[in-house]
Amino acid sequence: MKTRDKIVQASLELFNEHGERAITTNHIAAHLNISPGNLYYHFRNKEDIIRSIFSLYEQHLESGFQPYADKEVDIDLLIGYFDAMFYTLWQFRFMYANLADILSRDETLKKRYLTAQQDVLSRCTHVLEKLNQDGFVAIETNDIKPLADTIKMLVSFWISYKLTQTQSNIGSITKESLYEGLLRVIMLFKSYATENSQATFLRLEDHYRSRMS
Repeated sequence: MKTRDKIVQASLELFNEHGERAITTNHIAAHLNISPGNLYYHFRNKEDIIRSIFSLYEQHLESGFQPYADKEVDIDLLIGYFDAMFYTLWQFRFMYANLADILSRDETLKKRYLTAQQDVLSRCTHVLEKLNQDGFVAIETNDIKPLADTIKMLVSFWISYKLTQTQSNIGSITKESLYEGLLRVIMLFKSYATENSQATFLRLEDHYRSRMS
């Protein structure tokens, strides 16, 4: 792995473990056993590193939440979407924990984030429209986009909500607490499930509940 990639991966691990505010470029260099000068050869500052991490985030959103086509709607299809949702929350949890502060310091990153979120909203809306057309959920047409936005909002703020609720730091975020967030999203879907899809959503619920034990 190239030094630049090692810096990005190490930074992501440290940010997720300790929180982005607590980690400096010196901490990252020391963790990798390289000199600060070597780090600065690849990145100008910590914000530059965060932008590279954000590129990974954008790539995952692009690949993980594409609307399906010419596929049968089954539990495996839904697990694919929910696993992608879980991966995003877990892999980039430091961003969700301190999003407002990170974006307030970098106007360019803020614009990229807003664009990425609009793209996610569009793809989520298309997925719901397709599920609606396939008779897997029953949603009024005018409610599809607001529901997609509500799901996006729940996912985006779940980690900060849990941290506020427990008055703890990012190190307290566990995979179990993120599965709890996924179950809340599934609960939303269940309220729109058709008679034919109720059993699938119950199986989906059991699948993620079992991962919490």
